[in-house]
Amino acid sequence: MTTEGKLTAEEIDEAHRVLSKVVTHTPLAYDDYLSKKYRANVYLKREDMQRVRSFKIRGAYYNIIKAEKEKLNNGVVAASAGNHAQGVADTCHNLKIQATIFMPVTTPNQKVEAVKRFGSQYVTVILVGDTFDEAQSAAFEYTEKHNMFFVAPFDDRRTMAGQGTVAVEVFEDAVEQNINVDYLIASVGGGGLIGGLSTYSKKVSPQTTVVGVEPETAQSMKAAFQAQNLPPSRILITLLMVLPLRVSVSLPIIKHSSIRLVHL
Repeated sequence: MTTEGKLTAEEIDEAHRVLSKVVTHTPLAYDDYLSKKYRANVYLKREDMQRVRSFKIRGAYYNIIKAEKEKLNNGVVAASAGNHAQGVADTCHNLKIQATIFMPVTTPNQKVEAVKRFGSQYVTVILVGDTFDEAQSAAFEYTEKHNMFFVAPFDDRRTMAGQGTVAVEVFEDAVEQNINVDYLIASVGGGGLIGGLSTYSKKVSPQTTVVGVEPETAQSMKAAFQAQNLPPSRILITLLMVLPLRVSVSLPIIKHSSIRLVHL
């Protein structure tokens, strides 16, 4: 995995240049219901309109396409409970690269079938363990044993740069639509998306407040921040993942970008 140094807005711009040819520039759509409910102008970034129905195609594709070619000779490995797996599967089908994807046995069958459908003959799905951590542990062992390339779901600068291209489009469209982005709100799981968004926002729109959202019952990023003795004034979070995540790469980048964390 790419683990050294801080993610930069320039890296995200380069990722956007590459990805603009392969992903959908999804609309920044005004939502009348939410705007009236919260008495604000609320816009939704419609990443559900990507062909894999989420932003995860961005990080997966960019991570794989920027890997050294010899590292891909034996294929790639990924671990995911759904969306990242679909992004890897779709990418490998398009690039004609063999992929082995580990998913928890508890993954809904519709997600497993979607991965197989996107990857077709280029993807093998292995169901193992009851949690993401167990599936990822098996994926790490398989990667090492077969000398393959592991496509990190979030804890990798290339993945984060790819996810960060969401922010490039948000601010491009905001300029075109004459929108002032006061708050940029996103879910927080492993930190790949929020790390990319906050890095880019800090560079191009420092007046924008980036807010990360997690479920109150799964406060992994808040716990990670507290373990790093982050000042309470920078911990205002709303929390979204159900697992204790390893965030050795994403955490320093998120801290550097000064996001706000909030609990609901």
